[in-house]
Amino acid sequence: MRVEQLGDGEADLAIVAAIHGDEPGGVEAIDRLRSNGANVERPVKLIVANEKALDAGERYLDADLNRAFDEDVPEDAHERELARELADAVQGCTVLSLHSTQSSARPFAISPGLDDSTRAIVPQLSVAALVRTGHDVEGRLFATDATIIEVETGYQRSVEAAENAYRIALEFLTATGALPGYTVSTDLSVYDLGEPVEKPPADEYEVFAENFTHVDAGETYAAADGEGLTADEGFYPVLFSAYGYEHIFGYTGSFAGTLQTTEDGTATLTAD
Repeated sequence: MRVEQLGDGEADLAIVAAIHGDEPGGVEAIDRLRSNGANVERPVKLIVANEKALDAGERYLDADLNRAFDEDVPEDAHERELARELADAVQGCTVLSLHSTQSSARPFAISPGLDDSTRAIVPQLSVAALVRTGHDVEGRLFATDATIIEVETGYQRSVEAAENAYRIALEFLTATGALPGYTVSTDLSVYDLGEPVEKPPADEYEVFAENFTHVDAGETYAAADGEGLTADEGFYPVLFSAYGYEHIFGYTGSFAGTLQTTEDGTATLTAD
């Protein structure tokens, strides 16, 4: 794990990349921040987490690092010790964790809930939506002693994901007072993460549903070996893709409301 710092003093901000080794866009963003030598007004840690997986071009070596923050991971797994080191590195910090995905070109944020920091920061990031995971964060970076905001920055290994990651990192640093300047707070749709949507056994999969666009009951959302799969009840697709996950298409989601920011900077979730 590589940990560097912009600015002097004890950092309580951090940007993390390469939780997964097949998501290099965040690393490119961190390297640009480091090489630009930004004159930060608050110190910030820049962390490249799973360097070995990154070098191998693999999601992980022994275990998914973003599921390795509990006792279920084998003791000899590379990611088990790495999770401990990362948890120590981000302790007490407000953290932007940069990811990429196979499901969406449009960046969106993920958080366990809506604490004050999340309400203040996320509307200032150029993301399309915010997904709340609820309290089911066992094994994830969310479970550490830190405020974690994950952002899926676009398609894995794409130029756009790297550019989005860099822009969002700058917005995060500005929103937290580490860089001078202003950002614009926008109203943001919030979704609650639901249940996984299982894949039936098949050789080929297709997905017809679009993330954050409602799927009605009876609508065909995907196909397995050419056979359409229809929804028993309506839902909003979250992290949906044909091959992003081995056993699921993604997750159901429900619309929770709109996070609206008033002139005094207070963000409130309102039901539409």
